[in-house]
Amino acid sequence: MVKFELKETATTPFINFDHTIGVIKMEGRSIPENVIDFYQPILRWIDEYAQNPLPETLVHMKFEYFNTSSSKRIFDIMKKLEKMAIDTGTKVTINWYFEEDDEDIYFAGNDYKALINKVEFNLIELKQN
Repeated sequence: MVKFELKETATTPFINFDHTIGVIKMEGRSIPENVIDFYQPILRWIDEYAQNPLPETLVHMKFEYFNTSSSKRIFDIMKKLEKMAIDTGTKVTINWYFEEDDEDIYFAGNDYKALINKVEFNLIELKQN
């Protein structure tokens, strides 16, 4: 298994999955032209990681914006992580970051939190300086 990293672009988020320390980071904007093509390798990486996860996995999701198609794939990622936690006993913590004035991202995180309940899910407000 190798680390998985994608640079941020104008339409895709920064992705950094490090299996050696159990940290998954997704940050930026997700409006790829082809959502399935963009998220397929990410979902495959999580499937592979789930076969032999570390005892704890920490997930940081800090989206500036994402479209409806991306929201489904983000949810798919969370469901895979939740299934991994249930199947392997791995502790999974999802940190969902939102800017203090960004209601859309906050409410999306709140919706995900209501649907993903077998892992720790934290809504973390980022204060603007």
